[in-house]
Amino acid sequence: MQRRDFLCGMAATAIVGSTQIAWASDREKPFRVHQWQRHEQNPVLPPGGGPFDVGCCMNPFVVVHGDEYFLFYAGADASDGRRICLATCPIDRVTAWKRHGPLFDRGGPGSFDETWCVLPCVHKFGEKWHMYYSGRSADKGVGLQGFRGIGLAISDDLRTWKKYSDEPVLLGDGFDDYRNNKGIAGGGPIIEVPSSGGRTRYRMHYTLAIGSPSADLLADQAKLAVILESDDGITWNDRKIILRPRLDAKYENAAVIALNPWKTPTGWRAIYASIGTQFGAYSICEAASDDGVDWYRGKPGENLAIAPTGNGWESKMVEYPHVVVEANKLRLFYCGNGYGATGIGTAVAEPIS
Repeated sequence: MQRRDFLCGMAATAIVGSTQIAWASDREKPFRVHQWQRHEQNPVLPPGGGPFDVGCCMNPFVVVHGDEYFLFYAGADASDGRRICLATCPIDRVTAWKRHGPLFDRGGPGSFDETWCVLPCVHKFGEKWHMYYSGRSADKGVGLQGFRGIGLAISDDLRTWKKYSDEPVLLGDGFDDYRNNKGIAGGGPIIEVPSSGGRTRYRMHYTLAIGSPSADLLADQAKLAVILESDDGITWNDRKIILRPRLDAKYENAAVIALNPWKTPTGWRAIYASIGTQFGAYSICEAASDDGVDWYRGKPGENLAIAPTGNGWESKMVEYPHVVVEANKLRLFYCGNGYGATGIGTAVAEPIS
């Protein structure tokens, strides 16, 4: 991978009109991250609610439905089999979770999701809810290449789900620089963007896992943040790499995984997880954009938002962030040590542009 690829997220764009001139000027200022305030009772969803999540609670994805949070996450059973589970709570009682258990089972022998169903992403298409999830096969010794596809399940009510197909709806293909790559995972949301003719266009944020087993962290954990788009949630195209690791930022020189973006009055903000040699594992970073495609991260060190801290549940890593935009604040859900082995925590922050 060439150095210019790692730095593409900082590349300047053509300046046309006063809006982009102002945006370019903003890039010359120090990058500001949100001031996240962790919940005093973190982790608010620790493992052990049932046999379905005794090993971990990971990959939080939250939908606000009525006056409740619907928290979709991956739970690990005693044999490390992982399934998508659901927990709910009132939005004003973020520690009062009711666990509903797994929503569907893993695939059969030889399937793309034989061992794991993880990384849920939920979005409503018309009257149907779609859940995209990452499957991990039983392939041995292949590392990240064991993630061989993204599957789809469909629901009418967010509670009862049925797989759309036993096969993945997305594969890790379509990128010229990684023609033989299989590794693909979720981690980000779907946003709706306008298109010609007044139709809704759906943009999915996910992860291209290009790493293969190695003693070198930068090779073993290599991941890129990517997008693709769809008109119906079934057929996807227009794949693009939008964020890569930065060699000169030691907390994100190995991997960046799918962005979680949200719209602001002046453009877009996003939060994402990164892996680097500074911590040897995940930390949480931020980025900004005027169009949701070209992202800016400031100088190395400026966009690191949440780092491992203390000697407790998040002392070694913080990862899998998901943001819910509320009336006067941002609500963050994220995981701690061991890829969710210590559970899911939450934090809040006041919005910034």
